[in-house]
Amino acid sequence: MATIKAAILGFGTVGQGIYHILNEKREDLRKKLGVELEVAKILVRDTSKERVPGTRHLLTDSIDDCLSVKGLQVVFEAIVGEEPAYTYLKKAVMNKCHVITANKVMFAKYGLELQELAKQNGVFVGYEATVAGGVPVIKTMKNILLVNDVTRIQGILNGTSNYILTKMRAEGWSFDEALKEAQALGYAEADPYMDISGQDAFKKLMVLSALAFGEQPNWADVKVVGIDGITPEQVKEAKEKGLRYRHVAEVEKLPDGTIFAQVGPMLVSKEHPLYPIDDVFNAVTMETNYIGTLTLIGPGAGMYPTASVMVEDYAEIIGKRAGFVVTI
Repeated sequence: MATIKAAILGFGTVGQGIYHILNEKREDLRKKLGVELEVAKILVRDTSKERVPGTRHLLTDSIDDCLSVKGLQVVFEAIVGEEPAYTYLKKAVMNKCHVITANKVMFAKYGLELQELAKQNGVFVGYEATVAGGVPVIKTMKNILLVNDVTRIQGILNGTSNYILTKMRAEGWSFDEALKEAQALGYAEADPYMDISGQDAFKKLMVLSALAFGEQPNWADVKVVGIDGITPEQVKEAKEKGLRYRHVAEVEKLPDGTIFAQVGPMLVSKEHPLYPIDDVFNAVTMETNYIGTLTLIGPGAGMYPTASVMVEDYAEIIGKRAGFVVTI
């Protein structure tokens, strides 16, 4: 049986999740794909720190060490930030490796360029995990776009901000109280700026815009508003009117062909598909010409939701190379 060698770039929460799932599903993947997968290298900053027992011999702090592995075909990337992630993935693609990423900050900016480079080198880019964690938004939209035109997308793309707004409504908490609880539960980082400012949702929205429309709006033209200005009084008043605050990211193609996008608090009624989405859940609503409106809901982050869709990307890529479809 053929062996496919893989490298994991970054070994934090998501990187470790990938490693665990690949081991737990090893037998299933072998049977369905007809190939053995071997994690040959794991890129970390500090090789002296063994994050998962039994992995020390796989650790390296050199991307060249990873890419020099004989027979390397797949690179899973779970690094934070634009760089060095983009440079590493460019090198991997030019080395004829399929790449699978969870890095929405990098992919929002360089996704189209990276996919074009992959096309030139005959490899695939998997990026399901860049948007909404365990919600299969990318795969679903790709299938829809084979026949349908997507005209508008609205989404709750950040679980932390959604959790805060949920607690402000359900418990009557202030923004600060809800944020502290989110941090205590591990939903929000010590520095929650990206989540509460809307910047995290904005990056994910740009990934969706590139997929749906083949382009993005000028980033400087996109109004991005956070949720830290919403008061308990506003939430209570909305609740009394049967409305709920949602932190909504939306993008649409206007009749003149221009792309309009914005991120900010929105009041929604019971009729809106995003109305019932509470806590840390994400949801994406797509308006299409044939299907109509379709909404996908699920967990937006976490070790296993994110890592599992990256492994699914791997199965899909290897299945495509072999000419069949794989589900795991």
